[in-house]
Amino acid sequence: MKRCVVFDLDGTLCDTSGDLLAAANAALAALDRPERLNHSAVEDRATALRGGRAMLRLALSRTGPVDEALIDAGYQPLLDAYRAAICEHTTFYPGAREAVARLRDRGDAVAICTNKPEGLARLLMSELGATDAFDALVGADTLPVRKPDAAPLMAAIERAGGAASRAVLVGDTETDRRTSTAAGVPSILVTFAPLGPAVADLRPDALLHHFDQLEAALAVVGL
Repeated sequence: MKRCVVFDLDGTLCDTSGDLLAAANAALAALDRPERLNHSAVEDRATALRGGRAMLRLALSRTGPVDEALIDAGYQPLLDAYRAAICEHTTFYPGAREAVARLRDRGDAVAICTNKPEGLARLLMSELGATDAFDALVGADTLPVRKPDAAPLMAAIERAGGAASRAVLVGDTETDRRTSTAAGVPSILVTFAPLGPAVADLRPDALLHHFDQLEAALAVVGL
């Protein structure tokens, strides 16, 4: 079975924070709320990578107690706004596409395992012209459970044609670290997402500072 490198999407392969924050702000406007999130704020960018509800909760918390009903009301407008403008500002991180291509050229299986809804993840990959760059994609709603449950990661490995015993998860958050632990798969966490070098506190098996160094990080985890 092939070696398999599984990537998280938001904050790992791609910087999606600009479009996510814009969608959250559109939802807040639709709710007639005054709060807005700011792409220049590290906390806001980091929260964007944790999903729509987290963004709405952060914004609403800044002006008083959070009404969960408002978060529920804003979630679908946020998804609609994001789908309509999913790739206005989003880009692959430097070297990401080239690193994925190198892996596939050497015969490795490459997959995405994300907590973004699968349809949106596939739409984004299409907009970026990267649909054929990966052997499998598992999203938040592909299975009944999502990360940090191990099942989505294991499904991504299997669907890509890889071997769990020769797999690694490349991510950027505690969720990815917990997922790798649950699956018994080593983790590599990137330091160029909003959390920055602080991801070292999560004690991953290796750190990745730039995609040019991916092969070195794979060697560190024994792959």
